[in-house]
Amino acid sequence: MESSTNKTVKRTQKDYNLGFKLAVVSQVEKGEMTYKQAQRAYGIQGRSTVLVWLRKHGTLDWSQPRRIIMPRSKETPAQKIKRLERELSDEKLKNKVLNTMIDISDQQHGTSIRKKYLPKQS
Repeated sequence: MESSTNKTVKRTQKDYNLGFKLAVVSQVEKGEMTYKQAQRAYGIQGRSTVLVWLRKHGTLDWSQPRRIIMPRSKETPAQKIKRLERELSDEKLKNKVLNTMIDISDQQHGTSIRKKYLPKQS
């Protein structure tokens, strides 16, 4: 009985030439593939080999951590318009109620809640 052994050759970063590294970095930075996809597609060993190449040869700024800003919601423009119209109608109703309350208070209790506008003195 013969046992078949699969010998995998351990590669180092020195085994890849500069042109190959730059081509992989270019594809990853353009968004054609992720660094993990590039590792699988080209048989690059090591978890961080392509990441090291990106930091060393790439044009992206790796000094600051990347912050992903997620949008608040996935509203369509029509949904946003409807929501804003509802909010506007609610505010108009509140304004009307408050003005009515001030008018009633002024009439029944003799208060003067509203500001009196005086002409500007020159």
